[in-house]
Amino acid sequence: MIRALFVLLALALPARAEMQIQSVTSPGGITAWLVEDHDIPFTALEIQFRGGTSLDAPEKRGAVNLMTALIEEGAGEMDSRAFAEARDALAAEFHFDAGKDSVGVSSRFLTENRDQAIDLLRAALVTPRFDQDAVDRVRGQVLSILRSDEKDPDSIASETFDALAFGAHPYGSTGDGTIDTVTALTRDDVVAAHQAALARDRIFVAVAGDITAEELGPLLDRLLGDLPATGAPLPGRAEWLLQPGVTVKDFPSPQSTVIFGHQGIKRDDPDFFAAFILNEALGGGRFTARLMSEVREKRGLTYGIGSYLVGLDQAEIYMGQFSASNDKVAEAIKVVREEWARIASEGLTEQELADTKTYLTGSYPLRFDGNGPIASILVGMQMEGMPIDYAVTRNARIEAVTMADIRRVAARLYQPEALHFVVVGQPTGL
Repeated sequence: MIRALFVLLALALPARAEMQIQSVTSPGGITAWLVEDHDIPFTALEIQFRGGTSLDAPEKRGAVNLMTALIEEGAGEMDSRAFAEARDALAAEFHFDAGKDSVGVSSRFLTENRDQAIDLLRAALVTPRFDQDAVDRVRGQVLSILRSDEKDPDSIASETFDALAFGAHPYGSTGDGTIDTVTALTRDDVVAAHQAALARDRIFVAVAGDITAEELGPLLDRLLGDLPATGAPLPGRAEWLLQPGVTVKDFPSPQSTVIFGHQGIKRDDPDFFAAFILNEALGGGRFTARLMSEVREKRGLTYGIGSYLVGLDQAEIYMGQFSASNDKVAEAIKVVREEWARIASEGLTEQELADTKTYLTGSYPLRFDGNGPIASILVGMQMEGMPIDYAVTRNARIEAVTMADIRRVAARLYQPEALHFVVVGQPTGL
């Protein structure tokens, strides 16, 4: 199951009030959002290719993940070592990541080395080598991770929840693949995954730092213009299959890992901001959140518990997780159900609503604390279809939520009877 919180829930303006977001379109038609900052001579570049590991065929699960891990293992005339030496000589940073819905590329480079860094990154994206020795070596690393995950209760819980919720849809299995599918992958499968996932019809770009709009346009074409025009078709909507109840996976441990949830709410739903506030009050990371207060502080059933809205391209989930000793799991689940039902019927108090708004509107500027975070947030905004002025209007949207909205959305969103709990451990009393 996706472990990261829904990152776009905390989008915000930077502390620098003068920040301006520009939309830049290259001569070749590639669009990027840009924040210029010439105070420090470096630039952060973020690219997302929509699709990610959900593009894998069932028998090829893990192909996009393996391909992404191999992008830096040599490009053009450079083998893996030569590529690493060239990158380090430029003091550049490249990171590649495969998620359920996207392949992400993060780059940081000095202004004086910008052209060479872009050329090197272009080689990695457009002409990766995928040498067989690198494929075999990185495949071994992935297989080691998969074997470790088989013994990790968090991974077991996530994968069980996914399988129950989404079945045969790509969301229903880990994007890392299985030991069998990854073992069977060939170099040709990796090349095919590259052509499927990295294409111009699914690019989102954000840049922050020491570069102008006039410089950025041609750079985008040089970096991305030679990628394939189109990639593989995106998967369709994921049917929600998770039924209410409890699933226990036996695991020898003195404590159990618990993941729970039901269907969530779309990011573009008019009720989203009310849902966002409700979740922060119920299961946010603060100790004043209801779940933390009721499950940890008052009863000592766990060290930590939280809930979060998960927005995938093809599904929406409202879920949470905690760990508890085996003899306390049943009581903790009972309290979670009670709190879910209480907020569904009562919503929030006036004080909770006011305090949550104050926290959300007061803390969000801290998210924009450098060129890297700014570029990352901006590319996420684009992926979510947000307007370019979203960072300016976000606080006003939170402030506009009324108590009537809270009560209406609480009754709509919270479904205590629909909750499913996946428990990995040896719980008693369930």
